[in-house]
Amino acid sequence: MSSLHTGSTSASRRAILQAFAGGLAAISVGVHAEEFPSRVIKIVVPYPPGAINDVLARAIADQMTQSLKQSVIVENRAGGNTLIGTQAVATAKPDGYTLLQMPAAHAINASLVPSLPYDSVKSFTPITLAASAPFLLLTRKDSPVKNVRELVQLAKDKPGHYSFGSSGTGGNAHLMGELLQAVAGIKMLHVPYKGTAPVINDLIGGQLDYTFSTYSGAAAALKADRVKVLAITSAERSPAFKDYPTIAEAGYPTYDIEGWWAFAAPANTPPAIVERLNKAVVDAVKAPDLAPKLAMEGIRVRGTTPKEFETFLNKEIETWRKIIKDRGIKLDA
Repeated sequence: MSSLHTGSTSASRRAILQAFAGGLAAISVGVHAEEFPSRVIKIVVPYPPGAINDVLARAIADQMTQSLKQSVIVENRAGGNTLIGTQAVATAKPDGYTLLQMPAAHAINASLVPSLPYDSVKSFTPITLAASAPFLLLTRKDSPVKNVRELVQLAKDKPGHYSFGSSGTGGNAHLMGELLQAVAGIKMLHVPYKGTAPVINDLIGGQLDYTFSTYSGAAAALKADRVKVLAITSAERSPAFKDYPTIAEAGYPTYDIEGWWAFAAPANTPPAIVERLNKAVVDAVKAPDLAPKLAMEGIRVRGTTPKEFETFLNKEIETWRKIIKDRGIKLDA
């Protein structure tokens, strides 16, 4: 009888201690979240300075600095096809002070890179899909081709004769070209470059026939009237490019691809901190002095919940996995 009583007392004591410890942990997390942020927040951009990713991150960081009353800075960690900067965030302390500006390339790398140093989903805590933008299907200004249907017909008449350039194998522009070939049943020659600028130059010079580019990448050539837009890659017309038809309108309704920019934190970042960061980023991209500027660049403000972004990311990974597998795409050795 005595031993049973002792065991029961011990069990009760353990239960009380566990409950007390749990209460302390809850109080600790609550206090930590309430004080957040108490020091500088760093946004890691896995690209070099100057590109649209960097410009967008800095604009958002400025807005977040105002709303959070704490400095938010951008650190460029380029290299390894975005892997260097991404891994730096994956291995950072999950306290909300190190964030990743996650680009569309993140979803592509999940299938394109043979052995990633992180898990594309499990290594991160989603914060929000901040913005997205269609790519433009471009040709040189003096090209006789007026639309996607004419492009497809020419490519069918001369398989492999026409070329399209991209900023690199496995990048957005390359895979958008591969998807067009797949849905239209055509064959074109892919010519990879290192960066968008030389692609646009060779398109203007006649060394290439077509390319896919963000508006920012082609803005100078468009303003100089050196290239023309045949279509955009999103399923619906963009408010910023109302006169540009979509590839879907040309008879390929499944063609719906955009570049995008999201924010994520290391895995296991506390929910209360994620909620605070989500509000800060969403408020930033929707700010009256930023949203109109983004719209002028063809960028659509999104501002999703963490769960909505998680669903979106998983869908993007599966979309690109299928394209990469079906087209047999591999990174250059």
